[in-house]
Amino acid sequence: MDAILLVEDDQMLGRALTSALSQEGWRVVHCEDARFARLALVDHAFVAVLLDLGLPGGSGLDVLETMRDGYDPTPVLIITARDQLSDRVRGLDAGADDYIVKPFQRDEMLARLRAVLRRSRGVVTPVLRWRDVEIDPAARTVTRGGQRVGLSAHEFRILLALFESQGRVLSRDQLQDRLYGGDAEIGSNTVAVYVHQLRRKLGDEVVVTELGFGYRVGDEG
Repeated sequence: MDAILLVEDDQMLGRALTSALSQEGWRVVHCEDARFARLALVDHAFVAVLLDLGLPGGSGLDVLETMRDGYDPTPVLIITARDQLSDRVRGLDAGADDYIVKPFQRDEMLARLRAVLRRSRGVVTPVLRWRDVEIDPAARTVTRGGQRVGLSAHEFRILLALFESQGRVLSRDQLQDRLYGGDAEIGSNTVAVYVHQLRRKLGDEVVVTELGFGYRVGDEG
């Protein structure tokens, strides 16, 4: 069953939306703050996100920007009480697919959600390559020599960050931020563990350590 991430801190509205979406055949994961929304996006794949802007633990815009910075193309429908034009523009500029202002009718929300899902089918995200290693951000797949390589969600995020920064060194803190969205309480010294697992699965030459600085994609030679 396809899953939708609902990020809404109003418990009454959250229950109502969960019920409406469930009746339409979707499985709903409901988060009430930005921190847990970021964690849910790391560990699960969703067909769409319904995202409130005013949240505990951070802004909904921060969640959206984290998604788009990580090449996550999941359609996002912003749901918010903010009806100022500037708020709408900020949300759309940050990568939202549509915007609906509270209070709204159930049928309008469902129609807008179906519309962004239809439009998302035409989105093309470029495949990133290094030698014979390819990473498809949209499909969240990695291949080497044409063979699929199974990576965990955290390993995938580390590799994606390095591939989109080819030619540059990323520090441990920068990679940790990509893993946990800047949440220092959640982050720990685990980047080296994920790098070790990537080398085991893809080969030692794919990720190079720059002592005292961080990590980078290997040389092309």
